[in-house]
Amino acid sequence: MNAQAPGYLARGRIDGDDCLVEADEPVAGLQRECGGEVPGALAIPGLLAEIGKARAAGARYATAFEAQADSEIVSARVEIFPHAGEDGTCSIGITDWQVAPAPVDSDAQAASRRLEIGRNVAELWARLDSAQCVLAVEVRASDLEPLGRRMAGALGHPWTDFVDLPGTVHEQPMHWRLLDDAEVRVAESQRTWRAMLAPVAPASAGKGGFELLLVADSALDTSTRDGDESQDSGVAAPPPPSRRIGQELSPVLRQPIARIIANAETIRTRLAGPLAEEYSNYAADIAAAGQHLLALLDDLSDLEVVESEDFDTAPDEIDLADVARRAAGILAVRAKERHIEIAGPADDVSVPAIAEFRRVLQILLNLLGNAIRYAPEGSSVRLKLSDRKGRARVSVIDEGPGLSAEQQTRVFEKFERLGRSGDGGSGLGLYISRRLARAMGGDLSVKSKPGQGASFRLDLPPNPAKRRRPAD
Repeated sequence: MNAQAPGYLARGRIDGDDCLVEADEPVAGLQRECGGEVPGALAIPGLLAEIGKARAAGARYATAFEAQADSEIVSARVEIFPHAGEDGTCSIGITDWQVAPAPVDSDAQAASRRLEIGRNVAELWARLDSAQCVLAVEVRASDLEPLGRRMAGALGHPWTDFVDLPGTVHEQPMHWRLLDDAEVRVAESQRTWRAMLAPVAPASAGKGGFELLLVADSALDTSTRDGDESQDSGVAAPPPPSRRIGQELSPVLRQPIARIIANAETIRTRLAGPLAEEYSNYAADIAAAGQHLLALLDDLSDLEVVESEDFDTAPDEIDLADVARRAAGILAVRAKERHIEIAGPADDVSVPAIAEFRRVLQILLNLLGNAIRYAPEGSSVRLKLSDRKGRARVSVIDEGPGLSAEQQTRVFEKFERLGRSGDGGSGLGLYISRRLARAMGGDLSVKSKPGQGASFRLDLPPNPAKRRRPAD
């Protein structure tokens, strides 16, 4: 039996370079609707995957495949015949052809996918309160670093105070729906940006605060900067090799990795059309690996900062209880996904301390993130405050597997992961957090027993000038 035998709805031929050399309707029509031509590169993803399997088998291969044609889903059954003595050429015969309307995503599903892709390509992330005032900010591009410093130095101010919104004359901040997808200009950046605003808890319509993402219309161009430096005899010497990852490689690598993640998410969520489950899973693995690489770049950049000889913090008067509540709010959604409850300090608790707000928040986000990652689903994580014995303390207490005495001595070492090989961590978070705590005149320690959870305790210098209200 071969593809020229009677009984086929349509026939076609694909050469060894995956080019659809000839095809009957409706295969030819589907090829064109998928963006290809006849003859031309085979543009039907599901059929292309099956051709590869048939070549590997080296024999007649019958299977079903799916493809999206405009607003319709085509499902068909195909028999594939690899040609003997010819390099990769295959004939195909279609024995069934069914068309159904493509499913339409709900508004909530479309918004969720848009936000997920935006998180992967954004070069500025900020957590806002319900009035769109900045609670925390993180930048991932050199031309946004001045903006990030201004926002971090004026927490509690509306994010619109720090950027320009071309063509907008209304008093700011406007309703978040009007600012979502708005064009944004940043003084120090030559690029045009788009704002993405999303409620942290969609059902609350912004009462729980917002995520702010800035997405650029183009990648950062470093060629002009590099060229200017090569011609300027007075330019500073390049950083030592130990600091080049954060200062030089990280900005260059971040954008292409973010694009890989975004494309993988597009494939995983089948935005480009139907796809077999196994290929969707492959795309999910690619996206997860990309996320791991981005997190590793962040950790390596922080590592270079805290290990540099000129590293210092900017201590200020802070309320440790307030920082703890903000950290709990930022990670509330992640905890909810794992059915973990975060028990933060009560609103009337206040523990004044002397430390750098941004660094304390970074430490608490790391401790809470670890607790959420390793604690069992359905458990709780507590944030306990105290201000006794000449120190201000916040403890992050989980119900996880706990640590042995030997593990407690190793957990703060550089690149130490305690044998965990599949959690995506770099083994740098606790090392960096302890360095930050000690740079602010405090310390980070752990108290734990196997099977009884762990308590990571951040101690900071108290602020004796402020009237303190006991936390416990």
